[in-house]
Amino acid sequence: MADTPGLNHPDSIDSQDPNAQPEDKKAKSRRPANTAFRQQRLKAWQPILTPKTVLPLFFAIGIVFAPIGGGLLFASNVVQEIIMDYSHCHTDAPIWPETGRMPKAGFESHFAKNKSFTDTNPGDLTPFWSRRNITNTTQTIFDGKPYPHAMWECQLNFTIENNMDPPVYFYYRLTNFYQNHRRYAKSFNTAQLSGEAVSAGSVHSSDCDPLHTAIDPKDGKEKPYYPCGLAANSVFNDTFANPLRLGAANDPVPYNMTTKGIAWASDRELYGETKYNLEDVLPPVNWQGRYPDGYTATNKPDLANDEAFQVWMRLAGLPTFSKLAQKNTDTVMNQGSYTVSVNSFFNVTEYGGTKSIIISTGTIMGGRNPFLGIAYVVVGGLCIVLGALFTVTHLVKPRKLGDHTYLSWNNDNSHNSGSEGVLGADRS
Repeated sequence: MADTPGLNHPDSIDSQDPNAQPEDKKAKSRRPANTAFRQQRLKAWQPILTPKTVLPLFFAIGIVFAPIGGGLLFASNVVQEIIMDYSHCHTDAPIWPETGRMPKAGFESHFAKNKSFTDTNPGDLTPFWSRRNITNTTQTIFDGKPYPHAMWECQLNFTIENNMDPPVYFYYRLTNFYQNHRRYAKSFNTAQLSGEAVSAGSVHSSDCDPLHTAIDPKDGKEKPYYPCGLAANSVFNDTFANPLRLGAANDPVPYNMTTKGIAWASDRELYGETKYNLEDVLPPVNWQGRYPDGYTATNKPDLANDEAFQVWMRLAGLPTFSKLAQKNTDTVMNQGSYTVSVNSFFNVTEYGGTKSIIISTGTIMGGRNPFLGIAYVVVGGLCIVLGALFTVTHLVKPRKLGDHTYLSWNNDNSHNSGSEGVLGADRS
């Protein structure tokens, strides 16, 4: 019978029959290629830990680490410093002209012994303190700028037991202050700090939240804070005068310190002179005591040269931290009695923190911190002790390398055959 025309047409019913379709080609194999990389046959090296390799390693680590730790401890002990906690000076210190001893718990002193040192009361060198109310008076801080509305001036009288060779650093230390909190750490505007006149809308939608913009009561317009953000608003604003040496021939003799060069060069590059018009921005909430009338031509921030602000904006990674306030890199701080005045603005008692001043020398390894040296000495000592212990064990009761009996978890300490050891290992 002749083929009927149109039966094999592509649109015919027969052409849509799945049973009439030709068989598919065999699917490709999913087996990985037979290569060294795919089949995990690449060359590998694995150390075999034997007494001959492990024991020398223990002793080598101990011999290297212990001297390094000793050197770090020596460098730390060479640092001379004095620490004074003045957190409660505004409430606990006697009112000037009376003075009293600071609590010993807030005082630390680390000086090299000096036989030539004499003092009226060498048995107790705890500093004296006093306070004076200076509320609603205009004071002058160490850089010569007016700073109104200080609450208390704290006077600290302390003793330097030995000459402090330059450089001499003056730090402030805060505790229980979490600059590393995520919301706090990102609350600033980089473009604004670099000098750009960032608009109120851009600042409002930036990471400066919640201290981004506010309504200016003078004209009712929304204006950005400059600088915006939590970090800038909470800047440490206690001010320190130069220490004065007492009992010298030309009393009092100032030990001059400077704020120039206290910030890292990399940090100074992040700040520039602002392009804002002063009437277009507002001081942050906590800055309004220093700028009660807003920013004016004679009273405005200069973040490009304010190194104290730049130091604060390099956020600390721990809740207890020290930041450099001023320094002297040229002059020896001679032994003797000194006094320093602190205008106390920064409230630490509200959140359960403390604030202290630290006057310290430095070394190539930094300030006084014995922790790293102690860690090196402990690790080195442990390695030497363990190395000696393992050496004695190896000499008294050596272990045969490759002994299969050690693979059995239920070995009764009898020397079974190698096959039994292997079976024991399989059972484990």
